Amino acid sequence: MYDSRGDRASAAARASAAVLGAALLLAGCSSGGGDDGAGPGARITQQPKSADPFWVNPDGNAARQLAAYVKAGKKARAEQIRKIAEQPTGEWIGPENPEREARGFTEAAEKSDRTALLVLYNIPHRDCGQYSQGGAADGDAYRAWIDGVARGIGDRPATVILEPDAVLHLVDGCTPAEFHEERYDLLKGAVAELKSLKNTKVYLDAGNAGWGHPDQIFQPLRQAGVDQADGFAVNVSNFYSTRDSLAYGRQLSAKVGGKHFVVDTSRNGNGPYTGGDPAQKWCNPPGRALGETPTTRTADPLADAYLWVKRPGESDGTCRGGPKAGDWWASYALALAEHSGNGTTAP
Repeated sequence: MYDSRGDRASAAARASAAVLGAALLLAGCSSGGGDDGAGPGARITQQPKSADPFWVNPDGNAARQLAAYVKAGKKARAEQIRKIAEQPTGEWIGPENPEREARGFTEAAEKSDRTALLVLYNIPHRDCGQYSQGGAADGDAYRAWIDGVARGIGDRPATVILEPDAVLHLVDGCTPAEFHEERYDLLKGAVAELKSLKNTKVYLDAGNAGWGHPDQIFQPLRQAGVDQADGFAVNVSNFYSTRDSLAYGRQLSAKVGGKHFVVDTSRNGNGPYTGGDPAQKWCNPPGRALGETPTTRTADPLADAYLWVKRPGESDGTCRGGPKAGDWWASYALALAEHSGNGTTAP
């Protein structure tokens, strides 16, 4: 089994809370400051659009943690968590209310004159029965879910990361052969429907620099519809360096018609973990750090953006003392921020 996974889907309650936050923003409330008693020191603002056009959710888990630290007078911890809270991160659409969630995030982003970053992770037979197992019950349910997402996005600007691991698990043997044909059809259909929207970009997940070689995945990516997508995503929820990720992306791009790509830099500041059980090096590894902040100003013309697809501080799964996949883990978030520099261990 290759070490491709990280945060893969969260509880419906978490997604609902995030949508509620978006709704509060639309209603004009100051989420993440003032109303919760934390004061103006906890308020979240958008990054400059010229370098980072993506929406910062002012009611995300990191923003809530920041407000809690400010309210408690834990200034050093607050400043560390601010490194996460003030950056745009992927909004992982839940299985129950895709239209409402996609609409909430894209409306909030549009109001801020930014683009929503959405992650779709609901393919049937997801994650091969591991930490983030689940997904839609069958192909028809998945198509209906994609329909809901598309209705929710509408004509508003969105960048979509489509189905982390879905193609990779077809290649590495994790997904049983009897599901392959349907999965290719579902992915190709999702790309086509999302690309029919006026202002939506789609990047199909394509693994990472440590799992294998581009020769193994470029044909499956084409079968899954990458030719119709804007490109592909690399290093989603993983830890490989930006340098290695760019090299992998360039090699893969050359095999899929020069397609562009995006890199998840959310936790790759110290590169991959090399100690302990190799089979678990992707799951809540210690000593990792935040990577380059999200931006469209990258070191390679083929790389459209560095993104925080994975939300730093949310668990990879119940390993190394972590909560279930997708749940907020404040101590891990704090460590990621501290290891990224510009501060010592917070009291």
